Amino acid sequence: MWQTNITKIQPDHIVTRGYRQEDLIGNVPFASVFFLLIRGRMPDDKEAQMIDALITSSIDHGVTPPSTHAARVVASAGVPLPTAVAAGILAVGDVHGGAIENSAQILQEWVGKMKKNKWTCEETARQLLDHLKKTGKRMPGFGHRIHKNDPRTARLYHLAEKLGIKGDHVNLSLALMEEFSKKKALPINVDGAIAAIISDMGFDPKLGKAFFLLGRCAGLVAHVHEETTTQKPMRKMCQQDVEYTGPWERE
Repeated sequence: MWQTNITKIQPDHIVTRGYRQEDLIGNVPFASVFFLLIRGRMPDDKEAQMIDALITSSIDHGVTPPSTHAARVVASAGVPLPTAVAAGILAVGDVHGGAIENSAQILQEWVGKMKKNKWTCEETARQLLDHLKKTGKRMPGFGHRIHKNDPRTARLYHLAEKLGIKGDHVNLSLALMEEFSKKKALPINVDGAIAAIISDMGFDPKLGKAFFLLGRCAGLVAHVHEETTTQKPMRKMCQQDVEYTGPWERE
């Protein structure tokens, strides 16, 4: 038997996590319903505000990321809106949008070590960076190819502190940034900020991409609609010089 504790469906009756959906509609904001779906309970006011902020921080980043490229290129071929948006979502992976999950996994692992060994955040940051260096890995969620200081990070951290959500994971990320600055400035980007905050809120790292997808899906819809209503089909996009490196013409 297929079992689920998320939603019950009966004729003329829909119950999600114990709430009738008609009671949720118009009464509970979308971000809070998302929290309900994942955690099985309603968020308190502070949690609701933080979740809404996290989703909003990922809504769009112009035409710079691969997901937007993919969505608009596919949209230019004249496909339906869901197809083009899905193309953008399919571009989300470990490199684009995946830093949240990977960063949260590392932060949660090392906060656990910090508590076990009674280290300070500064000691933990040094230990973590030494470990990453020895294993030839990078710390996800730091640095940005466009921003020197990601404006979304400062806002999210300010809000997390104001709402009393800021904890060990945010503090460890700040200690890491301080440790990085001794050699080269490497600020926390929005992915790293989301990773630290959802970790302080007790979310599973595997849900990292979910926060990105919820926000970015709205941006992709906007880009696809703009592409199909203001641009010619199959217009020239992403032009660049191409050098052929294959074999010479064969007999």
